[in-house]
Amino acid sequence: MAEGDRNVAVLVGSLRKGSISRRIAKALIKLAPEGLHCEIVEIGDLVGYNMDLENNVPAAWAAFRDRLRKAEAVLFVTPEYNRSVPGVLKNAIDVGSRPYGASVWEGKPAAIVSMSPGAIGAFGANHHLRQSLVFLNMPAMQQPEAYVGHAAELVDDNDDVKIEGTKTFFTDFMAAFEAWIERTARN
Repeated sequence: MAEGDRNVAVLVGSLRKGSISRRIAKALIKLAPEGLHCEIVEIGDLVGYNMDLENNVPAAWAAFRDRLRKAEAVLFVTPEYNRSVPGVLKNAIDVGSRPYGASVWEGKPAAIVSMSPGAIGAFGANHHLRQSLVFLNMPAMQQPEAYVGHAAELVDDNDDVKIEGTKTFFTDFMAAFEAWIERTARN
């Protein structure tokens, strides 16, 4: 990472190795401006949040929290499960928000890209996630919005965007996110 670059944690709301969400996340990372250092932070090893475990914090929780503390911003890339965010993503949010008063999310600029194989683009997941970000005091980028429909058709086997209009939109989205981080980051 070069001096002056912004460290962006990318959280993918699907655990499947070849998921549409993961492929879109990789495409977005490739299209990020040079000043954004984006890295997927894995959430699959986080045991379900249980306050009893705070006395003997699981190693995966500690590593996740440490990684997120170093991030200056967070990009959420998520599918929609039952008109909301996947449970694994909600669990990651919960793990990072505790113990109370020590949230790793506090004040970090955020952006959300939601996608689905259908036409709606995971609108419900996008807005449920925004509700959590309000409580977590994460300023979420409002525009441009990214509800990506027919997502399975958008990237090739190398996680490159196949459709020029979508590539332009993703490039513009990531540039807007960089500008959002510069306006809202606390450091």
